[in-house]
Amino acid sequence: MKRGAPAGSSEKGKPGADGGPGAAAPSLDVVQRWFQEVITHPGGASQGIASAEAQRFIPLGRGELERMVRRSRRLTATERLSIYAHAYYARLLECLGECFPVLARALGEEVFDSLAFEYLQRYPSRSYTLDRLGESFARFLEETRPDRDGDADSAEEPATPAWPDFLIDLALLEWTIARVFDGPGVERQPLLGPDDVRTLGAQGFAAARLAPVVCLRLLAFRYPVNSYYTAARRAGPGDEPPLPGPGAEYVALCRSDFVVRRYPLERAQYVLLKTIESGASVGDALAAAAQESELGDEELAAALGDWFRTWAAAGFFQSVA
Repeated sequence: MKRGAPAGSSEKGKPGADGGPGAAAPSLDVVQRWFQEVITHPGGASQGIASAEAQRFIPLGRGELERMVRRSRRLTATERLSIYAHAYYARLLECLGECFPVLARALGEEVFDSLAFEYLQRYPSRSYTLDRLGESFARFLEETRPDRDGDADSAEEPATPAWPDFLIDLALLEWTIARVFDGPGVERQPLLGPDDVRTLGAQGFAAARLAPVVCLRLLAFRYPVNSYYTAARRAGPGDEPPLPGPGAEYVALCRSDFVVRRYPLERAQYVLLKTIESGASVGDALAAAAQESELGDEELAAALGDWFRTWAAAGFFQSVA
């Protein structure tokens, strides 16, 4: 920026040298807001300078940019601003790639960056932190899916964005993992363990209402994206895991010792935990799960004990409500 010579002042601090007699110099706050509008404009610095938003802060006519930014020996004022504009979007694209690494791998870098740039135009960063940058990415993929208007011509091309359900589910999984990792947890807090569940007895357990931990997330997918995620994370640099076909998959995410762990679920297990999460008693949750299970009554009763012991050991429940 042109230090010591803001718009409307001369190099020696006398008004009128650049902006006309008596022109008031913009405050630092105004200059910062103008700069932000210029470098974050999706059309680049040139369009940003001419945009209504930037002009609202500092109106500049044609050829007046050097009132605000000096040219260098090799670069014009616009070219210097463009460096910041390119760097701004490059950093945001890098952050999105770090948040959705498996999705970026499935799409390929070029396609992912194209989608990510379009996403940033529709959902620009508005927060002081980049932690929320990707919170609407799955929604964006749903809103812009190629078959949204009934066009499913390319549904058999899974390596492209025309395979929307898989991409949306994968984006949702990766974003939820990031949120559970960065969100509140229960480290060093007392939790409901397997022994606590056992001491409730059959009747007490059926009547109990279990309070899930704050970091438990239950997800239902149309594609086996959790299995694909695991394969992609284990694959070497030159290996590409096969893209899966459609098929329901259920997953629980939970954080313990600051590590996010993924637990595959059967449909009945998902319904059981989801019903408990809604505040229903264990007995009501068991009834709902029984309707979804293909196990006989005795097999289901035996399996339920194993399920709850596993979940309690994994730290799914905070307490008995």
